[in-house]
Amino acid sequence: MDIIPLDTGENARRDMILTLEDMNFDIESSYHEKAPGQHEIDFDYDDAIHTADNIMTFKMVVKIIARRHGKHATFLPKPNANVNGSGMHLNLSISDKDGRNLFADESDENGLSTLAYQFIAGIMEHAKAITAITNPLVNSYKRLVPGFDAPVYLVWSMNNPASLLHVPPAEPENKRIELRFPDATSNPYLALAVCLAAGLDGIKRGLTPPPKTSQSLMGIPREEVEAMGYEHIPENLGQAIDELEKDEFIKGVLGRNIANQFIRQKKQEWRTYLRQVTNWEIDEYLYRY
Repeated sequence: MDIIPLDTGENARRDMILTLEDMNFDIESSYHEKAPGQHEIDFDYDDAIHTADNIMTFKMVVKIIARRHGKHATFLPKPNANVNGSGMHLNLSISDKDGRNLFADESDENGLSTLAYQFIAGIMEHAKAITAITNPLVNSYKRLVPGFDAPVYLVWSMNNPASLLHVPPAEPENKRIELRFPDATSNPYLALAVCLAAGLDGIKRGLTPPPKTSQSLMGIPREEVEAMGYEHIPENLGQAIDELEKDEFIKGVLGRNIANQFIRQKKQEWRTYLRQVTNWEIDEYLYRY
């Protein structure tokens, strides 16, 4: 019944929060997450450009304070294969000039407006290409695997936090769409740009999202899930880059120059990775063959 905390990072996290608050961050919550040494700090929302600025500042502060405590803070999505990885969930909403949340409609069974459904449809339309931007590392796709509370299939839900898009329970003024697939190794300016643009594309084209899913797909064999009509998101960086190359809209959001350079660099990164001989291969094969 010992109540003394075993979390040796608690003091570091407290200092991070106090420093961020001194820098005018509005910290909403902080706690130890599921995996060993895994922490979460959530700060208040803002418009897109200021949120991207805040993400960059946040990461710098966290790393500096961790060093002062003799620790190393990493935002790598999957530093340990056998525990939950770390994501960077993005919560998105649209308001009118008077600050009224345009995603809320209390007459709807899900509390969502037509605009919100169209926004969801736009994200899902471009999600496969978007992952190349929101999940830009080889390691990013080691997190997006079954069994660790990370999204794997192209589904949205109201009550299944393991879905790609999740609509959290909230009052109408706080109605929002949570994207659960991005991670913190992404460039937040590019990540927010492509996610918001994809949603707005859904609104402009009047798209309709597929039906929401209420069941958990965890533990169901992949063949059965795909037989239900659910698509798998890209399983590695190579697949994600292929999807980005095919999506002219997302490339247009990035700008042709940035898109072409990004694709070229990431293809090289993927090819370099494929040539590596990993410890797993040595352990698995060396003494068998």
